[in-house]
Amino acid sequence: MNFYIVIPAHNESDSIGLTLYSLSQQTLKPKRIVVVNDNSTDKTESVVDGFTLKHDFITLVNVRSSDKHLPGAKIINAFYKGFETLDDNYDVICKFDADLIFPENYLEQLANHFNKNSSLGMASGFCYVEKDGNWVLENLTRKDHIRGALKAYRKECFVEIGKLKCSMGWDTVDELLAKYYQWDILTDDTLHVKHLKPTGLSYNKASKYLQGEAMYKIRYGFFITLISAIKLAYKKSSFTLFKDYMGGYFKARKEKPEFLVSEEEGLFIRKLRWKGMKNSLLK
Repeated sequence: MNFYIVIPAHNESDSIGLTLYSLSQQTLKPKRIVVVNDNSTDKTESVVDGFTLKHDFITLVNVRSSDKHLPGAKIINAFYKGFETLDDNYDVICKFDADLIFPENYLEQLANHFNKNSSLGMASGFCYVEKDGNWVLENLTRKDHIRGALKAYRKECFVEIGKLKCSMGWDTVDELLAKYYQWDILTDDTLHVKHLKPTGLSYNKASKYLQGEAMYKIRYGFFITLISAIKLAYKKSSFTLFKDYMGGYFKARKEKPEFLVSEEEGLFIRKLRWKGMKNSLLK
């Protein structure tokens, strides 16, 4: 299978070399890797340049945007700057973060999964973070959710869901829409990916409000947003986050930004969320 990979990078000079090295050592080599250097002020560009000289499948795109480290639109805008440089000869398109170290069989194992199941739309491994000298499962990891850090999409699924949304919540709505269009999603817990910077470590308060706004734009409604905000804040052990999430939701409900999904898709998403919550309570 042809794997194309786009890696948005903002001030990732300490980690991007490790990411690219692990991808260059894969048992199944990617056909293309595009690193999008998004307004970095460190040595990200020179580190990536070194890899482009050694590997002809690695290229660099430099773009200018905000100097703030924000999730959502900034990351996806950078992704598209890289995606636009690619041709259409891919079987799987990946959006990877610039702070990951992949096991050498990562792409080969994903290819096996995609080849075995023609209905498989998205797949990934599990993220691990370093704690007290040991690599432990990152607390946001779930068996039924693919982390935004390491998304891999079958081309047909990627196109049918409308590709990636330029908004906070893109890495949730993509899976919900994949399920709406009856694609399968798989996480392989035998593929341990080292995540060098835990998710959200450098996000500011504005990004926390964006999480609540995203719940509105995905058409969760009040009660699903409330439960989701409680669960996310609990995992991060922060009541402040709960207030930020709900504040973002109420702000969006007042200002009414454009929804990310249609009314029909929203109804499907709410039913799916309620079903998931009920199943969790019954366990």
